Amino acid sequence: MEIPLNGGKSQFSLQNLLDALKNTEEGERPVEKWHPENCGEMDMVIKSDGSWWHEGTRVTRMPLVKLFASILRKDDDGKTYLVTPVEKIEIKVERAHFIAVRVDIDGEGKDQRVFFTTNLDDVVEAGPDTPIRVETHADTLEPSPFVTVRGRLEATMTRPVFYELVEQAVTRETDKGEQLGIWAGGAFFPLGPTGAHKV
Repeated sequence: MEIPLNGGKSQFSLQNLLDALKNTEEGERPVEKWHPENCGEMDMVIKSDGSWWHEGTRVTRMPLVKLFASILRKDDDGKTYLVTPVEKIEIKVERAHFIAVRVDIDGEGKDQRVFFTTNLDDVVEAGPDTPIRVETHADTLEPSPFVTVRGRLEATMTRPVFYELVEQAVTRETDKGEQLGIWAGGAFFPLGPTGAHKV
């Protein structure tokens, strides 16, 4: 089915997308090196629960979801795109691009290593290039934790994953006062003020 873009000025379909990827390599694709023209928007949404939806219908085929995820890119304009060597199509993201469903912690102190597994089976090690960050809701003080997966793409953490981090966290004096945080890849990532999170 053709999907009108830019008020009907151009046409795009899922088949176009798949055709554009036929000659690219399997696995992680070098989307940062691809610079096609912006082709407009597509009716595709990554919901806050990590599910993918196209034209109001959930995409249930995991190989297809993983294919789309391999060509995701978030640009410095704050928008997320599906990028091929010849197409760049904007999609919507409700919360984050992935969900961190598991955390594994190895070692302790400044040498500690922290690994996250996403809902699409990617494994990312947190560190200076893939930082952990926590947003706190101004009214409810509810934490929203994220970890960078690649580029500007992030995974939001499930509540059990976040509180597993909290259980392993240590306190440290920072320019924002005493903070609870986690060491990962030689860097300290604050999770919030000491005592803010009750396990």
